Amino acid sequence: MSDPDAVSRRRFLIGVGAGSAAMGALALTHAVLPVGPFSVTDDRRRITAAQALPVNRSAREAGVTALASDPEWRLTVISGDRMRDLSLAELDALPQRREELPIACVEGWTVTATWQGVRLADLLDLVDAPPEATVRLQSMQQRGAFAATTMPPQYTRDAKTLVALHVNGERLDLDHGYPARIIAPGRPGVLQTKWLTSIEVI
Repeated sequence: MSDPDAVSRRRFLIGVGAGSAAMGALALTHAVLPVGPFSVTDDRRRITAAQALPVNRSAREAGVTALASDPEWRLTVISGDRMRDLSLAELDALPQRREELPIACVEGWTVTATWQGVRLADLLDLVDAPPEATVRLQSMQQRGAFAATTMPPQYTRDAKTLVALHVNGERLDLDHGYPARIIAPGRPGVLQTKWLTSIEVI
C-alpha cells in the first residue's frame, strides 16, 4: 500500500512544477510579445488599446479629459516676447510631416508607429527661437513628474521631432495625447509629452 504522505508530497511537487512551468512560459511570451493577448501586464498596455498603440497613462488617469476635449484649446509657442497661439485647425494648415518612430516605455515595451504633424523646428521658427534653444514642454496634466519636461536643441532641431496630431493614419486618440503631443527620435516615452498646452524657450 502506498504511503498517503508520499502521494501528497508527490502531488504537491507536481503542482509546483506545473505552475512554475506555466509562469516561465508566460514570462518568455511576455519577453517576446510585451504587448498583446498573452501579455502578463495590465490591459492598458495591450495591443488592443486605441490605435494599436499601448499607453501607460490614460487621459482619465491624467485628469485631462475635459481640457483636452475643449474646442477652444490652443497650443502656445513662446520665445522671449514673441508668442503664437495656434488652434488645432491652424496646426493642421501648417506643412505636415510623417515619420516612422518608435515609442519606448521605461516599463519595457517598444512600439513603432507612423506619426504625422508639424515639425517642432518649424513651430519654433514662427517665434524666431534661436537654433540652440532648449524648450519647456508643458502638458495639460497637472500632477506627476512629467507634467512638464525640457528638450535640448539636439532634439528640438531634429527634423524628425514632431508636434504630432495623427498616429497610424488617424487623429490622435485622447489616450495618445490629443490634440497634440511630442514625438522625437531617441527619447524615452515618459519624455514624449502628451496633451501639449505650451512650448516655451527657456
